Amino acid sequence: MKRIVSGLLFLSICGCGVEAVGTAATVASMKKQELKEGQRTMERVENSIEQMNLQSVDRLRDADDE
Repeated sequence: MKRIVSGLLFLSICGCGVEAVGTAATVASMKKQELKEGQRTMERVENSIEQMNLQSVDRLRDADDE
């Protein structure tokens, strides 16, 4: 009887471990996706800043030409 109770207790503990590993994998996958989205956003912002800088240079050149 003690073996059965010990076995059931062991299996229930292992089940919690498997669930925790699955949850950790899900969280890691979500964090990876967030990181990729953040990198894409950063690239878009950098491109926008670069375009604004080029426009500023063009405006300065046009102002100097006048």
